Amino acid sequence: MCSICGILGGSGYDSEKVVNDMNSVMKNRGPDQSGIYRDGDIYLAHNRLAIIDPENGIQPMTRVYGGISYTIVYNGEIYNTAELTEVIKSHGITPKTYCDTEVVLYLYILFGEKCAEMLNGIFAFAVYNSKTREVYFARDRFGIKPLFYAINGETMIFASEIKSLLKYPSVKPVVDRRGIWQLLFL
Repeated sequence: MCSICGILGGSGYDSEKVVNDMNSVMKNRGPDQSGIYRDGDIYLAHNRLAIIDPENGIQPMTRVYGGISYTIVYNGEIYNTAELTEVIKSHGITPKTYCDTEVVLYLYILFGEKCAEMLNGIFAFAVYNSKTREVYFARDRFGIKPLFYAINGETMIFASEIKSLLKYPSVKPVVDRRGIWQLLFL
């Protein structure tokens, strides 16, 4: 189990401190390594439980392809990693790790939004394209790996756990009428 979180866009708060707090509250999900990536007002954070390739699978993971930098934060397990590794190799890419994280990142680089359709597994991830300054999110079809988010003005906050979102100063633990209805009729 790992965790991901981030802040996208200017927040009016000390975003570096807030993303550190958001990431710290989920440390139990990934005690082996923590990391934060920043590009301007884009923050991506990760806590890692190292299972495969502990030395090389550090996240956030960045790769440069075609002169463009792409960064991923990922939580999951891809069951068809070996098959997908062959797909990226057929495009002239030699992975530097044995991690499914790198495979998912290169699938996004090569196939864009169609990458999630190729994945057989459980996952939640965000990939940042430094050229377009866009972030792509995907989650497995059944939502086994959680991905929660909140939008506050021009800022998007996301995390693997709701308690992480609550570390963002203007996200309050309030349930509205619609939320109560969803809980009661789930």
